[in-house]
Amino acid sequence: MIFSAHMTFSFVSSGAAAGPRLHNKQLYKFSYTAEVLLDKAKGSKEGGAGYKISSEVNINLVWRDPSSKDDQLIQLISNVRIDHVSPRSGKKNILQGSTVDSILGKNKLAALTKPFLVHLKNGKTKAFYSYWTEPAVIKNLKRGLASLLQFQLQTGKVVENDISGRCTVQYQAAKDQITRTKILDTCKTSETGFTTHSKVLGVGRKSSSVTVFTLEDGFIRSAVAEETHSLAVNARRSTAAKVVSRQTLVKTGKEAGPLEVAGKDVASVVKSVDGKLAAVGIVAEKVKSKCKGCPTLFEHWQAEQKQLEPASLSKASAPRSFLALIQSIRKASKDEILKVLKSASKTSLPQVVDAVTSSQTPESLDAMIEFLNFTDAKGLVLQERFLYACGFASHPNERMLHDISKGKIGSEEIKESVVIIMGALVHKLCLKGGCNLPTVVQVKKMILEGPDSTKVESEVQVYLLALKNSLLPEAIPIFTKYAESEVGSYNTIALTALQRYDVSLLTSEVKRTVNRIYHQTQRIYEKNVRVAAADVILSSNPSYMEVKNLLLSIGNLPHEMNKYMLSKIQDNLRFQLPASKVIRQALKDMVSHNYDRFSKVGSSSAFSGFMARSGDLTSTYSLDILYSGSGILRRSNMNIYGASKDAMLHGLQVAIEAQGLESLIAATPDEGEEDLESFAGMSALLFDVQLRPVTFFKGYSDLMAKMFSMTGDPMNVVKGLILLTDHSEVLQLQSGLKANAEFQGGLAIDISGGMEISLWYRESKTSVNNRGALVVTGNVTVDMDFLRAGMEVSFETEASLDFITTVQFSEYPFLVCMQMDKATFPVREYLTKYEHVPSGKSSQLRKQRRLIVSGSEFPLHQENSNMCKRVFDSSW
Repeated sequence: MIFSAHMTFSFVSSGAAAGPRLHNKQLYKFSYTAEVLLDKAKGSKEGGAGYKISSEVNINLVWRDPSSKDDQLIQLISNVRIDHVSPRSGKKNILQGSTVDSILGKNKLAALTKPFLVHLKNGKTKAFYSYWTEPAVIKNLKRGLASLLQFQLQTGKVVENDISGRCTVQYQAAKDQITRTKILDTCKTSETGFTTHSKVLGVGRKSSSVTVFTLEDGFIRSAVAEETHSLAVNARRSTAAKVVSRQTLVKTGKEAGPLEVAGKDVASVVKSVDGKLAAVGIVAEKVKSKCKGCPTLFEHWQAEQKQLEPASLSKASAPRSFLALIQSIRKASKDEILKVLKSASKTSLPQVVDAVTSSQTPESLDAMIEFLNFTDAKGLVLQERFLYACGFASHPNERMLHDISKGKIGSEEIKESVVIIMGALVHKLCLKGGCNLPTVVQVKKMILEGPDSTKVESEVQVYLLALKNSLLPEAIPIFTKYAESEVGSYNTIALTALQRYDVSLLTSEVKRTVNRIYHQTQRIYEKNVRVAAADVILSSNPSYMEVKNLLLSIGNLPHEMNKYMLSKIQDNLRFQLPASKVIRQALKDMVSHNYDRFSKVGSSSAFSGFMARSGDLTSTYSLDILYSGSGILRRSNMNIYGASKDAMLHGLQVAIEAQGLESLIAATPDEGEEDLESFAGMSALLFDVQLRPVTFFKGYSDLMAKMFSMTGDPMNVVKGLILLTDHSEVLQLQSGLKANAEFQGGLAIDISGGMEISLWYRESKTSVNNRGALVVTGNVTVDMDFLRAGMEVSFETEASLDFITTVQFSEYPFLVCMQMDKATFPVREYLTKYEHVPSGKSSQLRKQRRLIVSGSEFPLHQENSNMCKRVFDSSW
């Protein structure tokens, strides 16, 4: 096969050369290869997937400007071969018996034989001339060769245009050798991808591109380029893939060549070569790959629907099918998506809503808005699933926020969820620099003015929760104000919201406010409000005097709060939390640190520990339990955090609050809590998104009704499929090939909680049950239309975590047993490499590994272990 091209080199200098120079009547012979390899990050014995294109290249000078030796037109002609990048034998060699003609097809083969021109000025690409009718993949291969010939002879950093885009390039010149280092992170192209906003859940990429030129007699003797892209899931870096692209151009000889052609300038020469040639740009074109024989969205749904029934949600097959369905939905039209929504069974429909919403395409959003009737209060379950999926969206846009903020809503619960989720979307859009988008500005104004615009307690709470999700700096004064409100629920929301902000944003006024609340300098507060204020103080770089005053307060607090604060201080020291250093300094003062203060009894506690520690991810948990003086739960707060690469993710928070239950056991309420209405409820924060709280009961009559109808069954807080990791990018390789990288992580989750009270046995029990199945996949493909190679890495697991608190309040101090259990769970890893040609031949290599992680009960403090023995001994 013949591959023909002409090139123009134009330089300003008439003395020293600015770039390569060819001699007249000379034919330069080169061998050229361009290869791409896909493999694991550290390589593998069997070699990677990929292909190599080889050719013999003849280069000669066609034209030179008489007034400038560096203004040249060069012709390239080559023969092409295609091989596997790694040695293959037998059935694994899918190219055996194939010809270039059979692989490329006649049209592409004909396109490769046509010439192309490149105009260079001072060694830099000024224009690339080819034919508009040529397939994009062929033009990109030509651009790859043209980019390899671009260089300058002086050391320095410049901005260049080549096939990779507009990039910053560093040149290092030595005798007869030039090293070109392309800083790939600076390259700007029209093909932009997207990624998850959280770095903990995201994908990291390291890239490099180095080309070494050796020169001989003013022209190239050899050019060797290597470009590497390594992608890995931040939380589990063994789930990784590497793309390696290499190009070599090596001179094999020189012989007598044709004479120059006469011409005045570049434009006239290009026209004389071929009038159909046009400047089509040096930057790579988008290549649309066509999936031949792929199933339609509806056919895909029919194959996957059993895995998305509720009975399968605890298995890894559910999130795997969820991820696969998202990929299909992203290629589908609105009508195709609506067909699936309308055909889904009642039980599988919520999971389909999760998948369609998580797809985040204009078509999928249009389909959901049309399918869901928000004026119908009966559609609460599907409407809330849609809103939660919007809240967890990996890369939301302004339109998503606009669409959920408009229209009539029939259900009060959905109205609340809409406002709360709008706060989460504002936060994510602001992180992407979209804080000044019209819809964002409008929603920001609404939620910032919301708390003061109504006197209805539930509405104020909803606006505060929306602001808590938004993390707007402008909301800090609002939270500071409501932290001192006379309504306890406002206090708690405001204080827990302040704790989520970066410490640098918390002003001295905020610190004075939380100290006033804790020390009750202006009025009396509920215990759970005071301990929330203490949490803000301890987590915001407290001063020596702030810590000392906290220590001095211990002993003068209600019994259980004394114990809680003591436990909180000890937990900071034991777990070496940020405040531990200043706490140690304050404890050197014996007035603060004495036996009387540190020997307080009670059952409340605060404890932190590690769930998992590795080089990639550190996962921690904290359990805070506060009881009333009568032994009834006041607040239970469980948190799980993930930290990776200096980034933190608040993965889960489940808070159970109860108040006004002392009348059940004829006990006296604590100070400041005499007139509280009977209430118990649960609030959940999942992956940095606050969800709508759930109420177990409110009011004495509701309490009595629930007391006699309690079954002990937990109440669902959140259930569904969540797209955790969502990373997509096109890696434009200098060789002209493209690699598409898609990393996704799906989670099937079921969080429920319950509260039981037995007056007969004078015992209460609260439970938080977490069930989940996680799948993370990474898929990297190189699709040249006539050749396809790819690699997929993935891992999956199924796990459960239960937190149960049992309290026996027949005596004081009452008996409290906390249990946090992790069941035994599997971890499965998969690796697949594949290659395919149009003839239908394909090869595939698949490996897997399975690990079992033993179950365990997470350690809490020794006092809890002793208490559990007493509780379960007495239950026999």
